[in-house]
Amino acid sequence: MITISDAAQAHFVKLLADQPEGTHIRVFVISPGTPSAECGVSYCPPDAVEADDIELEFNGFHAMVDEKSAPFLEDASIDFVTDQLGSQLTLKAPNAKMRKVDADAPLKERIEYVIQSEINPQLASHGGNIMLVDIDEEGIAILQFGGGCNGCSMVDVTLKDGIEKQLLDMFPGELTGVRDVTEHQHGEHSYQ
Repeated sequence: MITISDAAQAHFVKLLADQPEGTHIRVFVISPGTPSAECGVSYCPPDAVEADDIELEFNGFHAMVDEKSAPFLEDASIDFVTDQLGSQLTLKAPNAKMRKVDADAPLKERIEYVIQSEINPQLASHGGNIMLVDIDEEGIAILQFGGGCNGCSMVDVTLKDGIEKQLLDMFPGELTGVRDVTEHQHGEHSYQ
């Protein structure tokens, strides 16, 4: 479920050495399955362990995951990186905003998963996002842009060279193209 690098495991062991005996770490997702999902790591004292927690054993400590967060932490990873600027603990949970879907799930669900887990995080750096409106009978994904993408002068390039290429590569024979139905309005919200 969760991969914790050796460096991160050593970091947690060091941190837990200063905590009361029996303290674990807790990995969790706040608002799992929503666009505002946030992942976190905290201390988990013995009296905070719930009966339905999933206990993961690592080198020198245990990580507790609540039942509600578990499906959204599938393929999550925690690393501890040290560089010239210092040290940083990083938690990546590609399925936090949307639960991972099976390979045989309906096409619409699989496309929505890719949008939420891969495409929207890329667009977020520009304050933008997309939403799948529908898939028409010809296999064209109908998309709507929002946030900073609405009115952006590069939206056509993003749509054709980025999103369409990625989706067609991932869903060959199922998807034939993408189309934007957004009524783009330029303004202060647009990414320049």
